[in-house]
Amino acid sequence: MTRAITSPRRRLLALVPAAALAFTLTACGSDAAPVVSADPSAALDTETTLTFWTWAPNIDKTVALFEKKYPKIKVNIVNAGQSAAEYTKLQTAVKAGSGGPDVAQVEYFALPELAMSKRLVNLKDYGAAALEPKFAASAWSQVAVADGVYAIPQDTGPMAMFYNKRILDELKIEPPKTWAEFEAAAVKIKESDPKRFITSVDPGDAGGVDSLIWQAGGRPFQQKDASSVSVNLQDAGAKKTADLWTSLISRKLVDTAPGWTNEWWQSMGSGQYAMWIIGAWAPGNLASTIPDTAKDWRAAPVPQWNAGDNVSSENGGSSVAVPTTSKNKAAAAAFAIWLNSDPEAVRSLSANGLFPATTELLNDPAFLDQPVEGLGGQKANRVFADSSAAVGKGWQYLPYQLYSNSVFKDTVGPNISTDINAGLSAWQRRIADYGNQQGFKVTSP
Repeated sequence: MTRAITSPRRRLLALVPAAALAFTLTACGSDAAPVVSADPSAALDTETTLTFWTWAPNIDKTVALFEKKYPKIKVNIVNAGQSAAEYTKLQTAVKAGSGGPDVAQVEYFALPELAMSKRLVNLKDYGAAALEPKFAASAWSQVAVADGVYAIPQDTGPMAMFYNKRILDELKIEPPKTWAEFEAAAVKIKESDPKRFITSVDPGDAGGVDSLIWQAGGRPFQQKDASSVSVNLQDAGAKKTADLWTSLISRKLVDTAPGWTNEWWQSMGSGQYAMWIIGAWAPGNLASTIPDTAKDWRAAPVPQWNAGDNVSSENGGSSVAVPTTSKNKAAAAAFAIWLNSDPEAVRSLSANGLFPATTELLNDPAFLDQPVEGLGGQKANRVFADSSAAVGKGWQYLPYQLYSNSVFKDTVGPNISTDINAGLSAWQRRIADYGNQQGFKVTSP
């Protein structure tokens, strides 16, 4: 039996008008001087109620541990929607000066936009900079914006190649180690059954394509300073990614069905798709959505462009931030820090399906050797931890990435089946034009 769900780790596209998504240079969050606290945990001794916007599954169990440890703090958990839906509400609340949360879950791709437009508290003012050694380098790099620290990493999505072991064993195919081997496997899979594909590419998922470009060495989005950005979706990494996947799709070796629908999950469960290139958070989705065949799936490192290389990227993941309108900034900062760095808390988050961002868990043999139920008992955490350590450095998002993601489906999407490079060029023009309209100085080839 197959049932579709919306993944809490999936990068959703913006589904609201672009004008409502943009946090422009003229945005004016709170400019009040921060109340600096060397030890924000002192605020946890005062009766306080915090509002926490989050969509993370079962996070109430972890929050209950916090409330037990700090009984003077009550945390009200509110699911204000995921991704763009939440950020639009957050923008409205900050503009109004009230009605928002004390603490908010924020995906990494949206963090620069919220931070640069002064929607978030710089947690350096509450001692967060000292936490850097506790987190994977790729996770910390995504919360360290400009000269500040604007959130605490909660979970990450290091890329992996999930594959249907039953199909590969049937065809005597080893999990491909390079993209050339991946292409050869795709041909063999198609020859075995014309209805089969090695995998699919979602024509509406900007995050999936971003991750492939990132892993290929592309760095298309760069913020030079508060008002200057560059967009280059024709760099070497982007071009070789587009060339490979255009070739695979044009030969019908890769499908282009929208992801996460009932039909897509049925294809996953029936063996129509042999692989899934996605973040380390995926096993829970396999186990809960295609339980009858999830045991057939395993994880392997993402294929490399050059034999012997070890380069990965991120797909998804989120952090916990404190909006500038919080009336309880010190307590909110202390809660965000505890939630994502306290050993008891991070183990609780991991047990509820979030792939950890902390080095303590990523280096813990007990975690690494824990069988993953959704992958037939494979000790896949070792694959994911190695991927986390191999994430390529230097990736950035735009200070208006929400808008950029929202127009992916209108630019790259229509070109997925014909020429992804043409789609990337169209996406680049749209992104650059919009940025210039919003007051940024945008440079692009």
